[in-house]
Amino acid sequence: MDIITCIFMSLCLLVADGFTVRGPSAPLSAPLGSSVVLPCYVDEALPVEDLEVEWRRADSETLVHLYQDGESRAEVQQQDYHDRAHFFTEEIQHGNFSLRLDNLTAQDEGEYRCRVHSQQDSGETVAQIKVSNERLLVSGSNRPASAYVGEDVTLNCSVDSHITPEHIEEVSWLKTDEDGDFLVLLYQNKETLPDSSNEQFRGRVEFFTAEIPKGNFSLRLKSVRTEDKGVYMCQVFAGDLSANATVELERLGFSSLHIAVLFFSVAAGSGAVLLLCSLIYCRYKNTVSSSTIWILQLSLVLFPNICMFLAFILWGFTEGSLHETISCSALYILRPVMLIWALSCLKYLQESLKPWTSFFTPTREFAVFTLVVYSVLFSYGWRKRAHETDSTLRVVSGFCFGVVVLMCLMLSTGDVLRLFKRQRERILTLGFENICCFFIIVSLVFFELLQLFSSFGFASLGPFGLFVVEIGCMLLLVYMLFFLRPPAKCLCRTWIVALWIITISVLDIIIVIYIHLVILEREKERLEWTCVISFLHVLKIIMMLVQVKKLSETLRIRQQTETSEQGSNTLSPCNEVMYMFGAVGVVLLSSVSLTAELILKALNGERVIEDLRVIVFPSESAFAFYWLLLQTHAHLKVLIPGSADSLRNNAERLQLMRTTEL
Repeated sequence: MDIITCIFMSLCLLVADGFTVRGPSAPLSAPLGSSVVLPCYVDEALPVEDLEVEWRRADSETLVHLYQDGESRAEVQQQDYHDRAHFFTEEIQHGNFSLRLDNLTAQDEGEYRCRVHSQQDSGETVAQIKVSNERLLVSGSNRPASAYVGEDVTLNCSVDSHITPEHIEEVSWLKTDEDGDFLVLLYQNKETLPDSSNEQFRGRVEFFTAEIPKGNFSLRLKSVRTEDKGVYMCQVFAGDLSANATVELERLGFSSLHIAVLFFSVAAGSGAVLLLCSLIYCRYKNTVSSSTIWILQLSLVLFPNICMFLAFILWGFTEGSLHETISCSALYILRPVMLIWALSCLKYLQESLKPWTSFFTPTREFAVFTLVVYSVLFSYGWRKRAHETDSTLRVVSGFCFGVVVLMCLMLSTGDVLRLFKRQRERILTLGFENICCFFIIVSLVFFELLQLFSSFGFASLGPFGLFVVEIGCMLLLVYMLFFLRPPAKCLCRTWIVALWIITISVLDIIIVIYIHLVILEREKERLEWTCVISFLHVLKIIMMLVQVKKLSETLRIRQQTETSEQGSNTLSPCNEVMYMFGAVGVVLLSSVSLTAELILKALNGERVIEDLRVIVFPSESAFAFYWLLLQTHAHLKVLIPGSADSLRNNAERLQLMRTTEL
C-alpha cells in the first residue's frame, strides 16, 4: 500500500512540473512581402536558466532560429532566415516564444516546429504558414534626394503589386520629425486632398496625376525650403494590406535667390558703415565741396534702405512669411522719409534739404504705412471669417477699412482739404488744414480699432474703455504741444513740460500695445503685429508734433528765424547720434539679423527667430522715439526760452491773434 502511494505521489509531482506548449489553432495566411508571427507559448513562465527554444522547418529540419543560454543565437540560424526571423526577446521570460518572420517569400510556405526544452520537461507545437499571392510592395529611392533651395524636387514612390491603383484606398506622404509626423499630401478614395496638407507644405506639393494609374505616387515638392530637409515616408493602404517606403531629402544648398538675399543684406550693412565713415572724413576735410557731402549724405539715406528693401522682398520668395515680407519691405522703402527729416535736425545742408522735406513728410509716411499694414490685417481677417454664415462682422470690417483707406489718402495727398482754399481762405490761414488733420488722426484711430474688433473679435469690452483713455491722452498731448501748458501752472518749466509730454506719449504707446495684445491674443502673430502697430503709433505722435509746429507757424507765435535755428540745433551732438543710429545702427542690426537667420536656417533647417519683425520694428521704434524726444525738446526751446512768463506771453499772444483774426 505504501509503495502504491509513493508511485501516485511521484506521478502527481511529475505532472505538476511539466508544461504544455501551445501554438496556433489554424494555419496562418499572409501575403508575399509581409510579416507573420508564429505563436508559441506556455501558460506559466519558465526559468530562463537552461532554457532552450528552437524553431525548425518541419519538412527539412532547417534551423530557423535558436534561443539558448539566455540569448538569441542568430549566428547558427540558416542563412535564408538571417535578419528575417526574430524572437520577442523581452517576452521570453514571460513564456512567450513566438517568432516573427519578415518579408515572406513563396519558399517560406510550410510547417514550422517550435520546441521548448527546460530542466523539468520539454514540449513542442507546430505552426503552418500559407503564403497568398496577394502582395503589396512599395519602393522609393535608394539614394537621398537633393536640391537647391527654391527649386522643385521629386520624391519617388511606386507601388509594385497585382492590386490595381483603382483598388488602392489611401496613399499618404508624411514627413517624420522628432515632434511627430506631419502630413504632406493625401490621396484617398481616388482623389487628391490638398487641403489636408500641413501648413508648411500647402500649395507646394502635388502628385503626378497622369502617372497614378501606373502605380506611380511620386511627390513633387515645389520651391524647396531649408526646413523641408528630412525623411519622408510614403504609406500605401489597400484593404488589409499596407506597406511603406522612405525617401530622405538632404543637401539643401543656397539657391540664386538666397545668394541675392545675402548679397543685398551684406551690402546694406557694410554700405551704411562705409558711407558713414566717408561722410565723417569728408566733413572734417575742408577741401571737400558741399555738393560731394550732399551726394554722400543722400547715398547714406537711400542706398542701405533700398538694399534692405530688396533683401526682404527676395526673402519673402524663399523663406519669409507673407506678412513678414510686406511689413519689413514697406518699412524700408519708407525709411528714407524719416531719415531726411532727421537730417534736417543737423547744422548743414539745410538749403539742399528744403525741396526734399517739402514733399517727403512724416504725414505721408504715416499714411502710406498705415494703409499697407491695415490692408494686410483686413485681408487676413476677411479670409479668417470667410466660413462664417453671418456676414455682419465682415461688412463692418469692410466699411471700416474703406474709411481707413479714405483717411489715409486725405492725409497723404491733402487734395480734399485744398478744395476749401478758395471759399474759406481766411479759415485756412488760421490752420484749418492742421485742425482737420488732428480730427482725421483721432477718427483714424477709432476706425482702425473697430476694424480689428470686427476682424478678430474680442472677449470683453475692456479695450473699448482703454480706447477712450487713449483718445484722452492724444488730446492732452496735442493740448500740451500747442499751448505748452501742463495741468498745474506751477510746473511751467521747460524740462517739466518736456517730461509731461514724454510721460503722456509713453502712456499712450503702452495703452496701444495692451489693446492690440488683447485683440490679437488668439492669433499666432500677435506679438509681431503688436511690434508693427507700436511703431505706427510712434509715427502718429511724430506726425502730431509736425502738425503742431505747422499750426504754430501759421498763427505766428514762433520767434525769429535765428531763435528757431538755435532751438533746432540746441542738442547738436544728440542729433548727430540720433541720425547715425537711424541711418547706420538700425540698418546694421537688421542686416546682421537677416544674414544670421539665413545662414543658420541653411545649416539647421529651422528658423532661429520665428519672425524678423520682432527685431526690425522695435529697433525702428526706438529710433523714431529718440527723434521724437529731440524734436519735442527743440520745439520747447524755441517757444519756452526758460521762464514761466514766456508761456503766459505766448498764450496771451495766441488769444490776441485769435481776437484779431475773428
